[in-house]
Amino acid sequence: MALATSSTITLHVNGERRTLPVDHRTTLLDALRDHLELTGSKKGCDHGQCGACTVLIDGRRAVSCLQFAVAAEGREVTTIEGVADGDTLHPVQQAFIDLDGYQCGYCTPGQICSAIAVIEEHAAGWPSAATEDVRPEAGAPPLDADEIRERMSGNLCRCGAYVSIVQAVARAAEAAQGESAQDKSAQGGDLAGAEAGTAVTA
Repeated sequence: MALATSSTITLHVNGERRTLPVDHRTTLLDALRDHLELTGSKKGCDHGQCGACTVLIDGRRAVSCLQFAVAAEGREVTTIEGVADGDTLHPVQQAFIDLDGYQCGYCTPGQICSAIAVIEEHAAGWPSAATEDVRPEAGAPPLDADEIRERMSGNLCRCGAYVSIVQAVARAAEAAQGESAQDKSAQGGDLAGAEAGTAVTA
């Protein structure tokens, strides 16, 4: 009996369920671009070396040209088309615009998706090859230029806009830290209010 070489799969892409028939050899990149018409993710080298096709899978970055579409079934896939909040750009997108972190723009979708994951990985305390003290108790290292370059090294820019890219990632990371501090402050205020209310009731 011949084995099936194609399947109908359901992908969760940018918050939507998308059902499509694919050959089992179809990469996630080709499924996104050719089947779902999400052409933001670019095909650069098609060998997993340039990062132009980077997307987020369950919040972690992946080069979609090396990922089979069937292996992504049931997982949350976020492409460059899904990182903004409606008409409000993601802070990384805004930083790339403000600091001219692109030239031709071909690698930019992959750069932005990778940068979003880099900022989250750093906030979670993940070390990189540039991190001097990798002990868990040391906490996250400063996200300086060396750290950003190392963490973004899988994304190549043929135009050479690396200086602006590093600056954009740093600015977006600062914005994320500011939002996190505000959230913690607000939570602390809510907790204090709740405790005060409990004391008054008591």
